[in-house]
Amino acid sequence: MEVKTSLLDNMIGVGDMVLLEPLSEDSFIANLRNRFDHNEIYTYIGSVVISMNPYRSLPIFTPEKVEEYRNRNFYELSPHIYALADEAYRSLRDQDKDQCILITGESGAGKTEASKLVMSYVAAVCGKGQEVNKVKEQLLQSNPVLEAFGNAKTVRNDNSSRFGKYMDIEFDFKGDPLGGVISNYLLEKSRVVKQPRGERNFHIFYQLLSGASDDTLKKLKLDRDFSKYNYLSLDSAAVNGLDDAANFRTVRNAMQIVGFMEDEVQSVLELVAAVLKLGNIEFKPESRCNGNDESRIKDKNDLKEMCELLGTEQTVLERAFSYRTVEAKQEKVCTTLNVAQAYYARDALAKNLYSRLFSWLVTRINESIKAAPKSRHKVMGVLDIYGFEIFEENSFEQFIINYCNEKLQQIFIELTLREEQEEYVREGIEWTNIEYFNNAIICDLIENHQNGILAMLDEECLRPGTVTDETFLDKLNTICAEHLHFESRLSKSSKFLTDHSLPHNCFRIQHYAGKVLYRAEGFVDKNNDLLYRDLSQAMYKANHSLMKQLFPEGNPAKVNLKRPPTAGFQFRHSVGTLMRNLQTKNPNYIRCIKPNDKKASHIFTDSLVCHQVRYLGLMENVRVRRAGYAFRQAYEPCLERYKMLCKRTWPHWRGPAREGVEVLMADLTVPAEEFSYGRSKVFIRNPRTLFFLEERRRQCLQDLATLIQKIYRGWKCRSHFLLLKKSQIVVAAWYRRYAQQNKYKRIKSATTVVQSYTRGWQARKLLRELKYQKRCEEAVTTISAYWHGTQARRELRRLKEEARRKHAVAVIWAYWKGLKVRREYRKFFRANAGKKIYNFTIQRIMQKYFLGLKSTMPSMSPIDKSWPVKPYLFLDGVHSDLRRIFHLWRCKKYRSEFTEEKKAVFEEKLEASEIFKDKKALYASSVSQPFMGDYLEISKNPKYQKLNSAMDEKVLLADVVNKINRANGKGTARIFLLTKNSVVLADQKTGQVKASVPLPDLTSVSVSTQSDGFFALKLKEGSASAIKGDFLLSSEHLIEIITKLHRTGATAADSEQLNIDISDEFLVQFKHDKVCVKFIQGGPKNGNSVSCKRKNNRLLEVSVPSTV
Repeated sequence: MEVKTSLLDNMIGVGDMVLLEPLSEDSFIANLRNRFDHNEIYTYIGSVVISMNPYRSLPIFTPEKVEEYRNRNFYELSPHIYALADEAYRSLRDQDKDQCILITGESGAGKTEASKLVMSYVAAVCGKGQEVNKVKEQLLQSNPVLEAFGNAKTVRNDNSSRFGKYMDIEFDFKGDPLGGVISNYLLEKSRVVKQPRGERNFHIFYQLLSGASDDTLKKLKLDRDFSKYNYLSLDSAAVNGLDDAANFRTVRNAMQIVGFMEDEVQSVLELVAAVLKLGNIEFKPESRCNGNDESRIKDKNDLKEMCELLGTEQTVLERAFSYRTVEAKQEKVCTTLNVAQAYYARDALAKNLYSRLFSWLVTRINESIKAAPKSRHKVMGVLDIYGFEIFEENSFEQFIINYCNEKLQQIFIELTLREEQEEYVREGIEWTNIEYFNNAIICDLIENHQNGILAMLDEECLRPGTVTDETFLDKLNTICAEHLHFESRLSKSSKFLTDHSLPHNCFRIQHYAGKVLYRAEGFVDKNNDLLYRDLSQAMYKANHSLMKQLFPEGNPAKVNLKRPPTAGFQFRHSVGTLMRNLQTKNPNYIRCIKPNDKKASHIFTDSLVCHQVRYLGLMENVRVRRAGYAFRQAYEPCLERYKMLCKRTWPHWRGPAREGVEVLMADLTVPAEEFSYGRSKVFIRNPRTLFFLEERRRQCLQDLATLIQKIYRGWKCRSHFLLLKKSQIVVAAWYRRYAQQNKYKRIKSATTVVQSYTRGWQARKLLRELKYQKRCEEAVTTISAYWHGTQARRELRRLKEEARRKHAVAVIWAYWKGLKVRREYRKFFRANAGKKIYNFTIQRIMQKYFLGLKSTMPSMSPIDKSWPVKPYLFLDGVHSDLRRIFHLWRCKKYRSEFTEEKKAVFEEKLEASEIFKDKKALYASSVSQPFMGDYLEISKNPKYQKLNSAMDEKVLLADVVNKINRANGKGTARIFLLTKNSVVLADQKTGQVKASVPLPDLTSVSVSTQSDGFFALKLKEGSASAIKGDFLLSSEHLIEIITKLHRTGATAADSEQLNIDISDEFLVQFKHDKVCVKFIQGGPKNGNSVSCKRKNNRLLEVSVPSTV
């Protein structure tokens, strides 16, 4: 990327209008257009920045750009808003000068974005740290809040500021931000009740309805449909490029960062909703008996919802809309309001409520971002205020706005001339007075305390009798008729009598920016800004947290009969304060211009831009700046830039910079009247002289570039030659090394071959000698072996012959002994032969039987009843015994794998089988269900922690049962607990113990034979537990409960065996009466559930469906 070292380098058009030659309005506009077409949106007029709105994003606001302009001279780089922000920040930090940045321009010119860019640049270049970052974030996040409540969509701008804002940012001695103070001017509150065609109300109304949650809208009694609210225009409710829902979330987040509490945010939203509800209140006329007309509210529903939001009584507010009380000293007069007056009162209340809410928001933000008053702070002010406005119809608001711009133009000219004069005096240059248009005469026409327009407007508003806009215009025509800048059709000046462009109900003022026609209609009402005292008092009585702060004049204890100050008086006072504040600071100016009315990029409308250039006074600014010297520059950068134009200063000047510049100017023969030498700067009078220097510099740079290219090419060629020479030497050295290496390898290879042949011949000779020696040794060994073998074979044959003889003797002896034995025992063998054969056969059969049984053995499961088929009838007993022994062994192995818990479960199942098998129909379905015991996990569940702590013993069973009521047969849920010594019934919800029965007090348990879950616990007569009678209960785990009761009762040392009575009809003792419980089979009409009904005082009938 190309780095510029001066404003004049690679300049598109003219970067500084002071240097524009020739200077005319056409050349001024053409230069702006040329730079705009090349995406150069910033242009200087001296230290003033002209900003063109590009209506699109440009890559000139990146963090890299911030670093590029950081700590750089103002004229060192291309024109940019960052250069002005950096200049102001460094002057504040290094020179301890308070600064102010004045941003002006018409709606849509980009003033708000310019102020954001200035604040973001300052936030980026100042110090870092947790506290500093928090302050910077709060200062930046105050913008979205104020934009939501103070900005609106207009025909010229989708995010137009409808109020003036001045922010003082306070810094410490290091240049780190400490806080800030915001001042607001003239909120356009008339927009709350009425918007021009194609425009919207303030953003917050649409953001609230689009982005708030359904729950929030329900609390605020609002609906998302814009058409239900009279104060919201429908033709521009949706704006392309604006996401109201996302912006609402941004505003909520920004309010949280700034420091708003949640209840404060809710209070603000309630007041916004109240304004919307207020616009829906409509009135109807009603005649009284005395002939006077009065008004009544048509539909009181919106009034009721509004009163609920504000916390006020409906009757109080309804009366305030119908009557007006006028107090004068000791007298009170109550008059009725007609429909027109009621609508005026409603709109006045809406405007005041929203305007005061906005002022409260500014005050609340100031409380959060204000700096601690420890020491003196440095201040940088940023003024974002509406520019000069000329519409087709101009009213009181445009008059006030243009008055403010007149004051800003006045202070701009004064400060600019003062800055010029101070610099001339500081540099020792002779100051000559500059002629310019002084708009003080226009400011005096408006603000003169005796004959000014604002003074006469206040006088008319305070005058008793009939006061109208016509009487005000008559007064203006009488007093201001001779003023050079005032024009009216009805004035005494005859030159305007035939001016048909000037209507009778209008007057015209010739401002510095041009003539503006004002319609007198509405001036008196808007200046009065009157809110009836009854409405103020009604608002003060409201219980809403903000009402007493917003309407302090409604306090009955502090009734002030003095008329409140008018809007014109308040604004004139605010402008005066602002002007005094600006005069204490060093000014920096940003003039914003919009290139077209279509909000489109790449379109430049000459007529529109020319109109803005005129009323911004830019040509006047250029002329004032050029009245003395058009260009000035410090000696060091001037000498550095132009030193190549003189042989004595090039390439280095060894003396002071001023002497070098003097030598340079003398050598260039620049006329002496074209420049002057100051103490630290050289001043050039005419831009032509500067362009002459730039042209000479350009030519010299071309010559220097040619010389540099020549020297560079020579250096490059010589370097290439030296590189080739060096490479040749290296290549030759490497080649000689390679050749010597190859020669050495050949000699080494030949030597190796000769050596190998010599060693081979020696080895073969030695091998022959060794082989001959070995053959001699082997021959001796072979002969010796053959000889020893012959001797050994001879001895072996002898020994074998001797052994055969001995063996023959032994065999003959054995045969003879065998024959002798056989003859002796032949008679015994025939008698026992059959028995031995039988035993052998039986032994073989048994062996085959056992081997076959081993391969066909059944599984190890005790319930497996299979067994191999017996192969022989004579093994029937053995086969049965083996089957029985195997089954017993298999069961023993299975039992050895049981744990104590599993064994206890099976014992319980076995006992349940003994009690209920073939006796109760419910038993069959319980066999497959394991007994869990604690179904409620009473020791782990925090819900039953209190109940668990009340139990002294281990809980064996915990389940939810239904306690049957004798009166109606219905069940009540109870917690059933079984321990080793007692049965406990507790409330399911609270865990409170309802009954505790020791096991010795239980005599028997009665159940039916059917598939129901009913059982009765019968208590011992005369025991303490039997006072309230027996318990009739129902449970889904009846089998497990009865089994555990039976086992626990059997193991208790001091209790008898618990009897289990299984019958479809049994008696239950309820207090003093015995009731018969009868179980019957229910039909299909009873459904699949068990039902219990009371038949009479002595009978409860339980219907059990057959399908259960």
